Amino acid sequence: MEHAKDLLNETGIGGERLEMVHIGASDAPLWVEWVNRMVDRVKKLGPNPLREVRAKRIKQAQTVVP
Repeated sequence: MEHAKDLLNETGIGGERLEMVHIGASDAPLWVEWVNRMVDRVKKLGPNPLREVRAKRIKQAQTVVP
């Protein structure tokens, strides 16, 4: 997990977007709690930062006159 988070940080996506939790099948309330935590985290983090980078590159490519 730490290596994957490091890779996400290096690429600009952010390691805080990755989480792994083991929850037993009989523990539905804990599952709901973690789903809500992750939804809140995703909302706070916003969209994938690479989306903006990609959009800028596309816009630059379209403005380049051959």
